[in-house]
Amino acid sequence: MKQRGVQVMSIYDFKVEDSYGEEAALSDYKGKVMLIVNTASKCGFTPQFEGLEKLYTELEDQGLTILGFPCNQFANQDPGTNEEIRNFCLMNYGVSFPMFAKIDVNGETASPLYKYLKKEQEGSLGSAIKWNFTKFLVDRDGNVVQRFAPTVKPEDIKDDIIKLL
Repeated sequence: MKQRGVQVMSIYDFKVEDSYGEEAALSDYKGKVMLIVNTASKCGFTPQFEGLEKLYTELEDQGLTILGFPCNQFANQDPGTNEEIRNFCLMNYGVSFPMFAKIDVNGETASPLYKYLKKEQEGSLGSAIKWNFTKFLVDRDGNVVQRFAPTVKPEDIKDDIIKLL
């Protein structure tokens, strides 16, 4: 897989934009267990932010990080700006885990990171993301080890995360 003409060998080779517009390297999370989630603030699954934050605060000291990537591709459920989305997550759910700039997860304009994640772990629709709050679990070595459907609640994957910590 290539990102801007560069061969990507692992998840740590990706650079993404954070919700403040700054470039962030996923290599900063090397050695951590990552849960990567495409989020939305006006979705039936939006209350999962509460469970995600709970997992993050409980397990961050053991090496978990959660990375939230807002997406507006599903029924226009995250139409706000990056700042509006970040403020919504903080004010309504106390989100303290890293939130990134809004991205596309499917189609021609899909983020290179999500093209990689979908290639590593296909779901029930093949590589396509079904809806908001699809979750990818990445081990400490950067391997994408599991994909969870939007209907799977964060608390239901706690044991899978703990096994990797």
